[in-house]
Parts: sequence; C-alpha cells; structure tokens
Amino acid sequence: MIKCGVIGLGRFGRLHALTLLTLDNVQLAAVVARRQESVDALLEEIPSTTGYTNLQHAIEQSGATVWIVACTTNQHVSVTRKLLQAGHHVLLEKPIADDLEEAKQLAPLVKDDSSNLMLGHILLFNSEFKSLRQEIATRSPLTHLDAVRHRPASIVHDFAGENPLHAAMVHDLYCAQALTNAEEPRSFSCQYHLTSDGQIDLANAQLIWPSGFLGRFSASYMTPAGMPPRGFDRMEIFGEGWAARLSPNPRPVEFWNNEQAQWPLALEIMADQSGATGMMIEEQRCFLRVINNEQPVPIGARYQDGLQVQRWMNELDRIALR
Repeated sequence: MIKCGVIGLGRFGRLHALTLLTLDNVQLAAVVARRQESVDALLEEIPSTTGYTNLQHAIEQSGATVWIVACTTNQHVSVTRKLLQAGHHVLLEKPIADDLEEAKQLAPLVKDDSSNLMLGHILLFNSEFKSLRQEIATRSPLTHLDAVRHRPASIVHDFAGENPLHAAMVHDLYCAQALTNAEEPRSFSCQYHLTSDGQIDLANAQLIWPSGFLGRFSASYMTPAGMPPRGFDRMEIFGEGWAARLSPNPRPVEFWNNEQAQWPLALEIMADQSGATGMMIEEQRCFLRVINNEQPVPIGARYQDGLQVQRWMNELDRIALR
C-alpha cells in the first residue's frame, strides 16, 4: 500500500485527492493546505484522510512517502525541496517555479533520470494526444504544427498582468517538446498584442527545429462571454502526405438552457463516486509506475523538460519585448 499526500487544495489539488481515492493499493494519507478552512472543506468530502496546515507535521506524522504538489507556484520549490530532502517521491504540477533560476535550485536533489520528481504535464495523458503520438510514430517526419489556445477576454481584467504565453501557450510548447523528443529548436520568434492599457492579451510564437519542423503557436485572452468558459484549444499537425487535427477543448458534450450553453467536459478529468477517468488518473498511474520502477518518467514530465520549456518561454518573452 502506497501512502500518498496532496499539498494544495485548490481546484486541481482537490481533483488529485478525489482521483487518488479510486486507485488500487494507494492510501490518501494526508491533505495539506495553508488555511484550515480549505482542509476542513475537503475533509467533509473525504473524512477518511487526515488534514494538516503544517507541512513538516504532515511529513513526520502521516507516513506518506509519495506526494502530489498542487499549491501555488511561488511555493513549489520550497515545498518540493523539503519533500526531496526527506527522500520522498514528488509529482509537481507545472511550472516548477515562476523563475528559471529558482527552478534550477532543485537540481542537486533530483535524480539523473528524474525518477524522484515527475512534472504534472497532464496533456501527455490526454486521450487525443496519446492517439496522435501513436499515429505519428508510424508516419513520415513532422513538417508543421499549428496550435491555438484561446481563453476568455475577462482574464485580462480579472488577473491583470497574467501573460497568455506563460499561462496558456506553455501547454502546447510541452506538447511540441514531447513530439520532438525534447530536441532544442534552432530559432525562436514571438510577438505580443497589447490592450489599450498595456496588458498582453495575445502571444504569437514560432519555433523551428533543426530538421526544419516548424511550430506556430497562438494563445490569447480574447474569447467573448458567449463562447465556452474555458475558451477553446485546437492543434493541427502535418507531415509528408498526411495531416491531423485535435479539438480537445471543449469536448463534444454541450448543454443549453434559456440563458447560456454549458460545456461540462472542458477538461478530460472526471473524479466522482462512480470512479475516475481521463487525463489525471492516467497521469497518477504513470507516476505510480515510475515509483515502482516499471517505467521511466516520460519525455515532457521530467525535471529537465520543465527547465527546457522555461528557457524557451524566457527566450520568446525576450524577443517579444525587445
């Protein structure tokens, strides 16, 4: 029985905790949050576990040796450092840190194969993307990728200063990294569009790999209120003599009432009393296989992959702002 803990009880942390409950041979031994109110709210749903507001107490008392870190990004490095120093295994939601230099501080504690630190690149386990990778493996080399990830225009006002390059496009950069076997691009370009008050609401980027494979990426905060509440994602990819298209968000289930449309499957994550399906449980199963030495950490979810994509974003940001 693997004893696991979840740190951070926001939306993703709660989903991680509920999903873990459905896995065989796993005990949810601890949930940790900064605020007692957050702990109490989850314990009403999951009374079988133990809640903590002190991480050190959770490490010492819960018996958990496997942890999922889903707290705020500015806590990622400090929390993960404590867990790795204790000899525990960690699944860390991306990004590693807000700052690349801070992210590098974990390097002395991470094993060469990253087997003690796996990153939460959940899109690796998206069923459409998994099918795409399987198809690509049997076909001619890639020539072009066009990825768009558009989010509501309200984000510009609700989360002032949030850059769609870092908050949205990053997911497609990780997908491109997985498709290119983490090869380093040979050139970068990036442009921003600014609102009238100087906020970034659109990022367009282009990366070219040594083979000539060209990736074009667009991410924005531009979709109006009448569109799906999580905007929409599309990916088109081409090779010699073939092409593919993914439309993973919103997934094709829609409801309407007299006021608005709803898209209940914006993400392929389900965790309820009937069980768990989708990306998150597949990610957790992969994490458990890594812990049990049954497979290596997949490309895109290794510590070095997280550093590489942060370097890419830094370069794109530098080019766009010059």
